[in-house]
Amino acid sequence: MKLALLLNVIDPRIGGVMIMGDRGTGKSTTIRALADLLPGIDVVAGDPYNSSPIDPDLQSSEVRQLLESGEKLSTEEKQVPMVDLPLGATEDRLCGTIDIEKALSDGVRAFEPGLLAKANRGLLYVDEVNLLDDHLVDVLLDSAASGWNTVEREGISVRHPARFVLVGSGNPEEGELRPQLLDRFGMSVEVRTVREAALRVQVVDQRTAFDNDPDSFVTGIQEKQDVLQKKVIAAQQILQEVKLDEDLRLRISAVCGELDVDGLRGDIVTNRAARALAAFENRKEVSEDDVARVISCSLRHRLRKDPLEQVDSGDRVIKTFCKIFERSENNDAAEFELAIAE
Repeated sequence: MKLALLLNVIDPRIGGVMIMGDRGTGKSTTIRALADLLPGIDVVAGDPYNSSPIDPDLQSSEVRQLLESGEKLSTEEKQVPMVDLPLGATEDRLCGTIDIEKALSDGVRAFEPGLLAKANRGLLYVDEVNLLDDHLVDVLLDSAASGWNTVEREGISVRHPARFVLVGSGNPEEGELRPQLLDRFGMSVEVRTVREAALRVQVVDQRTAFDNDPDSFVTGIQEKQDVLQKKVIAAQQILQEVKLDEDLRLRISAVCGELDVDGLRGDIVTNRAARALAAFENRKEVSEDDVARVISCSLRHRLRKDPLEQVDSGDRVIKTFCKIFERSENNDAAEFELAIAE
């Protein structure tokens, strides 16, 4: 779970993470903690869409008009936004709505941006995503696919960039996720309850320490946080230099073909995740081990499901990977466990 989240911070084009697992396993806590690791971004000052001062694809129409008229934009640095989408949100709250107060007081039609505008260039987190209303799922699908949000309200037409990393969590016991939405997540991981007594005690002790004195707890781990953030920023800087050998790309696609994965998203996500992992470990060449560590969570949710399973456990991916890459299944199972532990 932590590795998948970090890889999406390094390369947002991976497409987000779907985290399913038992209740009380720290899914929401881990996702919200990610905000502290996100580096700052340059935005146009006062713009509600977090528009980029240099990238036209990440600029609102108002910012582009100012640039075309020759005006100089003032910029500011802000933390990458992390927006929570509550289950009870309305479509207007998500997409944006008419500012009635301004319309009545000033006599002008004004648009009030929604959560998709706030999430532009950041992360959009949906807790219990499998319980989200279908009409909101449709809006998310449209925005995630196009990177833009279009709103038609009371004679007003507004289109603004909505490029975000979609992060969802849920408990499979509470219902399945629509296949169309599941496929939009770049990676999928499953979190299980820790059974080992020593680890459970460690978690309980850390939670107790935090509850007793949050400030001291945060101060105690701040050094580790800073080291991890620097590692993520360094990985972002060298990501474009990371090379993926053609033979590895061919074998990744062979695995996808052997598994009968629909579409090409599986190939693309596995390639991007492997490159992000190499960058995270400060390497400029992707290895087989990098592919081994990311391929299961890049493909498991894209397989045609066994009727007895809600989401494929990943065993089929591991077996096919070992077959195509000519590796011992037992050794790779051990490597996957080690990767998870790290």
